[in-house]
Amino acid sequence: MNAPVFPRLEIPHTIAAGPGPGNTAERVLAAFAGAGVADHMQPDVLRGMVECKRMLREIFGTGNVHTFGIAGTGWSGLDAMFSVVHPGDRIVMFVNGTFSGIDELSVRMKAATEEELRANPLNPDAASVVTIRVPHGQSVTGEIVEMALAEHKPKWAAMAHWETGSGRINDVKGFSEACERHGTMGLVDAVSSLGIADLRIDDHPGIVGWASCPQKGMMALPLTYAPVSFSDRYIAELRKVGARSFVHHPIMEARHWGIIDGEDVEKGTYHRTHSPYAVASFHEALRMVLEQGLLQRAERYQRAEAALRAALESMGCSVTSNMTSLVVLDLPRALKGREKEFVNACRAEGFGIWPTLSEPTQVRVGILNLIAEDELATIVRRFGEMLNRFDVAADAEAAVAELRRRLG
Repeated sequence: MNAPVFPRLEIPHTIAAGPGPGNTAERVLAAFAGAGVADHMQPDVLRGMVECKRMLREIFGTGNVHTFGIAGTGWSGLDAMFSVVHPGDRIVMFVNGTFSGIDELSVRMKAATEEELRANPLNPDAASVVTIRVPHGQSVTGEIVEMALAEHKPKWAAMAHWETGSGRINDVKGFSEACERHGTMGLVDAVSSLGIADLRIDDHPGIVGWASCPQKGMMALPLTYAPVSFSDRYIAELRKVGARSFVHHPIMEARHWGIIDGEDVEKGTYHRTHSPYAVASFHEALRMVLEQGLLQRAERYQRAEAALRAALESMGCSVTSNMTSLVVLDLPRALKGREKEFVNACRAEGFGIWPTLSEPTQVRVGILNLIAEDELATIVRRFGEMLNRFDVAADAEAAVAELRRRLG
């Protein structure tokens, strides 16, 4: 029997108005499609990789030599960062949403002893991991971190900077300061904040490792490079204890980017077969971030989020988040319990908003790479029109007018 030949896959354009990935910029797609069919050691590919790590240092705001991209998604970057954690290591994890919860599970798998992992391979109870759970919709504060580190005296502590599960910004300054006071090495999940937050990681010396992702604030394509940055202290500890990983080993991965023995090899070096298409598109995305200016981008997102928040609230929604790229809200009271039905109706029409992935169920509306006035107006109008179809009286055009007024 002949295998079936499926018709050509055609994927329509949608508005990616969720927590991420966002809509990819046309010039990033053009860089991907326009790259030549090149050997992975072709000089322009190597030059592009050298320039990418230099641009990443600017975006992170750091002098860390070990700043580069892990091939893959944000999960790959986080896995590399957490590879320094060993069985039995005392680590405090701060959890206030879905994704910091996944970080915590990843760390429990790495910190579990053989016996603990064997007892529950998919959800080990690692005695050396202390989990501090902050209720959904609340932020991890410096005071919470201070109390936990003072009590448990861990080697490591880890936290998400921006938790997209609930749309909350956690106190990275307070986290860093508490780590410094207690001699703890901090690790931060910056998947949602890098490239959007007004952030300079060298201002937070208590944090030794940072991991982000390609497709949110970086505006690059998914499955390209997850930005990471490791301080000399992190690298020294990794050299001492090692990592049970080859692919996601931070020191070994750094070699693929021409970072050897703590120094740049400026002409590039032999590397795992990175795609010229991925290098070209990632390079273009980084250029876009720097062209727009880090502070200017942060301010544009703040302004856009405040205007979108006001417009959605004018239609009876209640916003509980404080991120500047994502609005997390409760729908008008008449739609209580119908959040997923509402989201699915929007998504069926190419308007890609999201529910929260943990209780209580809320609605998430994101603006990654959608901060132009007309783009925001489209989001507000589509949202209001769907409220009307769910028999909620909402004046979408008045909400758009409020949005435009706030944007000035």
